[in-house]
Amino acid sequence: MLFRNQVSRAFGCFAFLFLAAFGISSAQTPPANTGTLHEIHVDGFKKLTEAQIIALTELQLNSQVSRDSLQAAADKLVASGLFAHVKYDFRTRGDQVTVNFHVEENSLLPAFFDNIPWFDDSELNAAIREKNPSYDGTLPESGPLVDSAADIIKTLLASHKLNVTVQHQVMQNPLGDGNVQSFAIEGASLQIASIGFGDPSLDQDRAVQAHLSELRGKPYSRLAIDIFLTEQIRPAYVKKGYLRLKLGPPQVRLTGPPSDKLPDKIPVYVPVEAGPVYHFAGVQWSGNSVLTTDILNGAFDMKANDLADGEKIFAGWDRVQDEYGRRGYLEAKIEPTESFDDTAHMVSYSVKITEGGQFKMGAFVLTGISPAADRKIHETFPVLPGELFDKFKFENYLSKLQNKPAQIFGELPVHYETVGHWLRTDPSKGTVDVLLDFK
Repeated sequence: MLFRNQVSRAFGCFAFLFLAAFGISSAQTPPANTGTLHEIHVDGFKKLTEAQIIALTELQLNSQVSRDSLQAAADKLVASGLFAHVKYDFRTRGDQVTVNFHVEENSLLPAFFDNIPWFDDSELNAAIREKNPSYDGTLPESGPLVDSAADIIKTLLASHKLNVTVQHQVMQNPLGDGNVQSFAIEGASLQIASIGFGDPSLDQDRAVQAHLSELRGKPYSRLAIDIFLTEQIRPAYVKKGYLRLKLGPPQVRLTGPPSDKLPDKIPVYVPVEAGPVYHFAGVQWSGNSVLTTDILNGAFDMKANDLADGEKIFAGWDRVQDEYGRRGYLEAKIEPTESFDDTAHMVSYSVKITEGGQFKMGAFVLTGISPAADRKIHETFPVLPGELFDKFKFENYLSKLQNKPAQIFGELPVHYETVGHWLRTDPSKGTVDVLLDFK
């Protein structure tokens, strides 16, 4: 009986309550009484399970619920940070209530532990998972789950007589694309004493050893070490065809009882598994109609049985992108998928191309520059309004503005340090506006 009158007046059999991170809206008046929660259902989930999501709501079957308690349960889902959108509906039969939650999950970020060398990643992940069974190494950008993970790490450290503050922040992934949820402690005075490698040749490499001075004696930070490995170590291997290199994660290796206090200066060891050297087998293109296979192969510039130089391969994708940009296809997407033959040590690629639309020059917006300089730019810009937009010409012009301004302004006095630049496309019109901001 409870809910029934409200539901019939508002929607017939169903009442819909919509929630999002920015608030809640409902056309329904809350019922005065409660009903018995008979069933809970969830749809729209992909990574989490229905049981995990129901647990987050803290609703219990056979308990008494009201509109307010269902709303509070949906609020908990929103506040968790795990969901981009949440909405729910309920129905009643007699005094029994069935509620359905419709969710859209947020993208989750890998957890990254920056300067917590007392424990390795597996131990920290296990401690978080013990309190949060749904934890799989990823967390939302914010919310109680992230705060809880920081508290768990702090408690773990406190159990080992380490009284520190644990902070968390979203930051760029030092090992790849996207962001990570980084945890770091404050108040530690740990420094990097040395860095050794699983590949002994790196210990003898003069260039590598010269760069290590950038880390020795500096505060211990996984972020700093990973950036060093990504920028200074990985490229040398990839260039030689070691495309399946396993580098790191960095480890702290100490002698003596585990209960001993960690020294202020700690040695770091980086595991290295170079793997085999690969050669290039070939590339298959799909989705291309504007550029022929011959043009794409020419831009990519790799031949069968060539050493699979990773840097050259990555540069090849950029050159293909440039070929589209020259022809006004500014939103073309190049998506390579690699396939390894571990018996022959060959690598091949299947490349899906989404060419998108072709763009012509639209508006030209300049800010932060004098009227005289404005005229000079309009006179010298290599693409006229209505012409096919050649991105290669645009980028060359930007280079002149930044490095050889006299070629554009002549003796006209101009003063700026940087030039911000944006291309604003309008696919419906097939035009692109150029925005330049002089600072």
